[in-house]
This record gives sequence, C-alpha cells and structure tokens, in this order.
Amino acid sequence: MTGGQFVSHCTADAISAAAKALKAGALVAFPTETVYGLGADANNGFAISRIYKVKGRPNDHPLIVHVASLDRIHPWIADIPEYAIALARSFWPGPMTLILKRSDLAKDFVTGGQETVGLRVPSHPIALALLQAAHDLDIAGIAAPSANRFGHVSPTNSQSVRDELENFLDAIDVILDGGQSDVGVESTIIDCTGDLPRVLRPGAITKEMIKNSTGQAVSNEVSEIRVSGSLEQHYAPAAKVLLDADPQPGDGLIALSEFETPNGVVRLGQPSNNEEFARILYQALRSGDYQKLTRIVVIQPKGEDIAIAIRDRLLRASRGR
Repeated sequence: MTGGQFVSHCTADAISAAAKALKAGALVAFPTETVYGLGADANNGFAISRIYKVKGRPNDHPLIVHVASLDRIHPWIADIPEYAIALARSFWPGPMTLILKRSDLAKDFVTGGQETVGLRVPSHPIALALLQAAHDLDIAGIAAPSANRFGHVSPTNSQSVRDELENFLDAIDVILDGGQSDVGVESTIIDCTGDLPRVLRPGAITKEMIKNSTGQAVSNEVSEIRVSGSLEQHYAPAAKVLLDADPQPGDGLIALSEFETPNGVVRLGQPSNNEEFARILYQALRSGDYQKLTRIVVIQPKGEDIAIAIRDRLLRASRGR
C-alpha cells in the first residue's frame, strides 16, 4: 500500500504518534524552517535504507542527523572545535548544519561511509517537538534529507511532499503538515573538521555571519567531504531552467518584482527581496511543472546575503537532472 498517513493538524498527540512511528521503523516527513525533511531513526539501518529507496538517492550520499538541542550532538561526535561551539551557540536552532568527526554512534549508512557526520538543530516548532518526542523514546537523532525524489526540487510545503512521494511511501509512513517553510532553501553546511570553518553548501547563514560569530576567516580550500546537494545537477524541475535570459512567450518567469513581465510570459514568482526570493523559489519552480511549461527563465538576485545560496541552487537546477 502506498501514500502514507497525512496529518494536517499537528497536535501533541499527532506528534507523539509520529515519534512512535519512527520508533517502529516508519518514515516521517516533517517541516523545518528550510525545507521539508524525510526522516527516520538515525540508528535504524533498515529505516535509513528506505529513505534511500523512496528518494532514489545514491547510497554513498550522506544524511544530516537532526537533534533537538546542542547538548544532544555529543553522542554523535568524536570532538568539536571551539569555533564550532561558537557557531552552534550563534545559529542553533536554525538553518545551519555542522560537519564534525563522527563517533561510533554515527554508522556508515548515515555518513555515506565517511569519517564525518552532519548535525543540525532545526528551529521549526513541529520539528523540535518531533525530535523531543523521539528522544523520549530513546531515538538519539532523526536522519533526514529533503522529502523529494533525488535531484528534484525540494519541497517547502506538505502538498509538495505528497506530490513527490505519495506513490513511494508505505501505509505506516507519516507526513506532518507544518505550513510553508520560512527560509525556503536548504541549510548552510559548514565543515568543522579543520583549523578554520569551511562552507560546503551556502544557505541563510553567510560567510560574513560565520566570521562574525567565530572571529575567524572562512577557509576557501576545496573539500573532499561529500554532502547533500553538492552534485552539479540538482534542485531541478522537469522544465529547462534558463538563467538571466530574455523570456519568450510561453516561458515561465521568476524575478524580483521590479522586473516587468513581458507579454505572453507566465509569471511564476515576483518576490520583493532576496529573503522572499528564497522562500518562494522552489514552489515557483514546481508551479512551472504543474502548468507543463517547458522553459523557466530566472533573473537571479544579486548580493552577498542569501542570494549566494539562491544562485547556487539555480546553477545546479539549470543543469537539469
């Protein structure tokens, strides 16, 4: 049987039931402030294997372990540098993932066989409530990539999760509805295994924010650590994505509101600033697919804030699947 159980009103009882489903080996799609995640008990190898199967995700692609608070990362790690503690105190709960040297608790099926583990404390209240309820059942963490098929556009609301995964989920699985994600693009991933922090995936936490928090420069060295969303082709709708092109009649268009819509062009998004651009981006790309458009033109936002993350996702989306 497919489809999963859809929970539109996340009461305390519903969250408790979802945690019990995780304990029983089910998958739970849940909201975070960045995008929706597809979660499993991070120590249940069979449940983790189902994440990979449902997503169609390569087995060596590591997952991020979500926990409810900073103190709960310690069983997962071998050590943590001072600058990583500073980052955690500055930006957790929030849209930031830290890559740290793993302990024996972090198994190969979560780390992709690497000697590092990614950890995050999300800020969405439903995510935190689920993590706490799971912890009460002796679940040390919830491993969760984005709740979509691998390479596709990440979901920022529960309907998008259903559209993507309904045919791949089992009856025991759960989809929690927590409204629209506030940030809209995935977390900043920071490698904390070296002398200096190193950004492996840009997000809402920028290099300037990292430097201000730690008092240290951000390393520009190339990393060999594999992390989520680092492939050249990713975050892609079915439509072809064109960057900073002249939209033609019949094309979809995503651009800041100051950019006028040419005649015959389908406006998919007109955010007023970069933060709103990030928030609506993935849903706007999905809207183009819902309308069966073949091309989507995106006029990229400028700036050194979250616009860096937006441009990163768009470059990968423009390379298709």
